Amino acid sequence: MPAKALPRPCTGTGGHVQCRRGAPASRPWSVGVAGGAMRVGAGGRLVAAAAGERSDAVQAAAVAGGKHHANGSAVAGMDKLVTSTVGKSTNILWHDCPIGQPERQKLLNQKGCVVWITGLSGSGKSTLACALSRELYSRGHLTYILDGDNLRHGLNRDLSFEAKDRAENIRRVGEVAKLFADAGLICIASLISPYRSDRSGCRSLLQNSSFIEVFLNVPLEVCEARDPKGLYKLARAGKIKGFTGVDDPYEPPSDCEIVIHCKAGDCATPKSMADKVVSYLEENGFLQD
Repeated sequence: MPAKALPRPCTGTGGHVQCRRGAPASRPWSVGVAGGAMRVGAGGRLVAAAAGERSDAVQAAAVAGGKHHANGSAVAGMDKLVTSTVGKSTNILWHDCPIGQPERQKLLNQKGCVVWITGLSGSGKSTLACALSRELYSRGHLTYILDGDNLRHGLNRDLSFEAKDRAENIRRVGEVAKLFADAGLICIASLISPYRSDRSGCRSLLQNSSFIEVFLNVPLEVCEARDPKGLYKLARAGKIKGFTGVDDPYEPPSDCEIVIHCKAGDCATPKSMADKVVSYLEENGFLQD
């Protein structure tokens, strides 16, 4: 796969999108383990690395007789496999397969990534997601949309809109998006995702700058004027509590890759916004020739 310039965060102060490029920002790491990296603990036991932990020589290995493999594969003559504990899951073992992300990406002729669209309710996240998926499809690229409302019909139907459940909602979507990216797809996640720390947690799941945060910077008054689902009206009437932008905060991204601006009477079309994201994907090597 040809080397490409790595993406950098973007800012916006007048145009619709301004992107900065250069050396990638430092991101948390993971080594072949869902939800984080693994390291060798006392007695050769595989343990989950602490959040943000870094090492110059990270090893996830099964240890026997003082010998180990850095890729965590079983060692010849080993009596038993070494299991690990991740969160509340005990005695689990990560299994690697010979067909991995590089092979899947080569098959699909694209680089797996997550395009995470965030913004207030009514900012146009789902509209942009569909327009982007349509544009990439027309160019022969495989995508999948993870829409916040759609996911609450199934995977996240047991979660409320309270802060704790919102955090769990985003965590689940981040883990699913990571799997789609690992499969080689361009995963488009469309959620309000109001809290900066939750979005950062999702970013930390992916490596090599493959998390692309798109901020729809649309003023509250514009979103409220649109009110496509009538939710702002209900929130203002006190019939919905904890509604983002009314009585619950939205924390704008401070380190996103793309910012798309919209002001009253001056909003780009869905096709135009999608084209800007596609251009970013092309310039940073996510769409292969």
